[in-house]
Formats: sequence, C-alpha cells, structure tokens
Amino acid sequence: MALGLLAPRSARSDEPVRVVLATATPGGGFPAFGEAFAETIRKADSALIIEPRASAGSVENLRLLHAGSVDLGLVQGEYAYPAFAVADGVTVLAPMYPTPGLFVVPSASPIRSVADLRGRTVVLGTHQSGLTVMARSALAASGLDPERDIRPILLDRAGDGPTLVREGKADALWGGGLDWPGFFAMAQAPGGARFFGPSEVGIVHLAQPGAAMKRLTVPARSFPGQADPIETVGSWSFVLTRPGFDGDAAERIVRALGRDHAATTDPKNLIGLVPVDRLNPATGRALHAAGLI
Repeated sequence: MALGLLAPRSARSDEPVRVVLATATPGGGFPAFGEAFAETIRKADSALIIEPRASAGSVENLRLLHAGSVDLGLVQGEYAYPAFAVADGVTVLAPMYPTPGLFVVPSASPIRSVADLRGRTVVLGTHQSGLTVMARSALAASGLDPERDIRPILLDRAGDGPTLVREGKADALWGGGLDWPGFFAMAQAPGGARFFGPSEVGIVHLAQPGAAMKRLTVPARSFPGQADPIETVGSWSFVLTRPGFDGDAAERIVRALGRDHAATTDPKNLIGLVPVDRLNPATGRALHAAGLI
C-alpha cells in the first residue's frame, strides 16, 4: 500500500495508547491499507497501537467519526471532499493513496470499453463505498445511465465481486487502486483479465480543474498481462479524524508517517489536495514547522 517501512525505535516507557481506525468491508482495499497502516505505526512507535475495525465503508466511517465512536476513519475522496465543505470538526490527519478507478472483465470477454457495458451486469461496489460513487460517475460521464443502461450489482462484502464475475453472474467489475485485492483476484484467475477506464470524453468531463477526481495513468504491467498504460480517473483517499482528536497520539502518528518521504502517506502530500483549515491540528503544526504552510 506504499506506506513504506519505517525504522523501528525503542518502545515508549508509558502505557500503550490505542487508536481505533474504521476501515471497510473485508476483501477490499481499505482493510488491507488499515492493516499496513497499523503495522507501519507499530514499527515506528510500538507503544502506539492502531486497531483496525471493519465497517461498511466511507459513509459509515464519516458517521462513526461524527459520533466519536472511532478515532480515525478511511474515507474515499468522493465522500471526503463534500465533507471538507462542512465545519463539523472532522479533520484530515494524513493522505492514503491515489485510487485509479478501472473496470475489469475476463480476458475472453467481448467487452472492451464502457460502451460495451450497455445492457450488461456490472458490479459497482459495496452500498456505502466511495468507489461505488466513482463507478456511477464514470459510467454517466461516458454516456451510460448507471441505473438504466446497465444492470448494477451492489455488494455487502467487497471481496464477493470477483467471484460473481468468475461464476458468470456478472459481466464486469469496477474497483480502484493498483493494490486492490479484487483486481488481482481477477488478473490471477484462469485466462487472466482485461482492464479499462472511462471513455476519453468521460475522463475530460470528470477531471476538470478543481474537481475531486483527477486524470490518472495506470502504468503498463501494473497487472499481469497488461501491456499498455491505461488512462482513467481517480481520487485521493484520506485518513480522517473524529472531532477533537489532537494531542500526543495525533502528533505521534503524524511524526511516524512523515519519516518516509517517499510514501504516499507522508502528510506533505496533502499540500494542494486539502484546504489548510481542514487539516488536523497536529498535521498542520508539522507542515508549518517544515515550512510547507
């Protein structure tokens, strides 16, 4: 998940501090990131324990944060950016990673573009995932009504999507992120898989200046059998905090993440992505001390 490996340091002498992190349903990218995030913090600060907790995804994570039921929550950009416009105390602690959205079908499928999805059964994602919002936007911008021109499937568990395609119960699957487990499940299945993004018209429409989604290029050979780069759109996801989450734990997480400047989770990557007034106070102090804001 491009978190990087941080050099271990000696454990703190004080009692362990536990921080609860809401992720998403099993089988998707958020739970995998949550485990890697927790391990990264553990290597940097063994007395700071991140406890990933399964959830329904971005929508529920925002509710849990507002209620103070969790300390941190992973939220897709499609839900995070609208939340930035509301002064509700939820702040951004760190970036996660950019998430290129892609459709994937078995290699033997005749489907080669979004236009070929008309009349087909397409797994869009889970009920409360930001990826599902991105899928609907990608279809609409490419000229397909996501409710009428395809037969959409919404999941309870993100990990169920590849199975539906392999069993012939769905024609295509939408997902996001180069490390998304569903993509690798499809690519490693017998016969392999084919990936494609929205139409070029759709990409231009969605990636307008100031929009949450950006044009992204998936490099060639990102997946087995993928010979050429793929143009698509995507957005950044973020680690958000409940109102009032500041102080020692926040400082320690930000300090740990800032040690690996090559990692996508380095707080400096928030510059230009997030309004400064929506940064967590600990993140803001770190960026100010570095002369970045």
